[in-house]
Amino acid sequence: MTHEIVMAGFGGQGVMLMGQLMTYAGMLENKQVSWMPSYGPEMRGGTANCSVIISDEPIGAPIITEPTAVVAMNLPSLDKFEPALRTGGILIINSSLIEQKAKRSDVKEYRVPSNDIASELGNLKVANMVVLGAIIAATKAVSQESVMQAFAKMFAKKPGLLEINEKAIKRGAALVEGK
Repeated sequence: MTHEIVMAGFGGQGVMLMGQLMTYAGMLENKQVSWMPSYGPEMRGGTANCSVIISDEPIGAPIITEPTAVVAMNLPSLDKFEPALRTGGILIINSSLIEQKAKRSDVKEYRVPSNDIASELGNLKVANMVVLGAIIAATKAVSQESVMQAFAKMFAKKPGLLEINEKAIKRGAALVEGK
């Protein structure tokens, strides 16, 4: 199975980290992976997206034209990437910042109030991890356990971050699994 995922939002929302963690988790599961970042004019506040491919087969190119899943952390990202999503694809919308629903009825939409959940957890910086939990649960591209292993390795010098990020991932996954 090949998962082609586009994750997009404002710079500073942690979009690149979500992609890196999924890619790293895929590597830990001995899958073929590709991660390609794309930044807007500013690191913080400008638009940012990344393309993640996780596959059981070799990956021919890192370019995604018809993603199997799209994560939209803000409205400009939803407007830009929803039309490219393939029929039957998965659309994760950060409903804390996006009131608009999907325009298409041929995709599976998950509305995840990631900023609200992050606020409940006491740290707005984990909003991306809530969404990461949702995309992991919706696609089954990698396991939560592999993502947490990847997180622990990437943030080995900051072990205090592990607990709250794991809670955020679990909350996002629970939203999807509860549907």
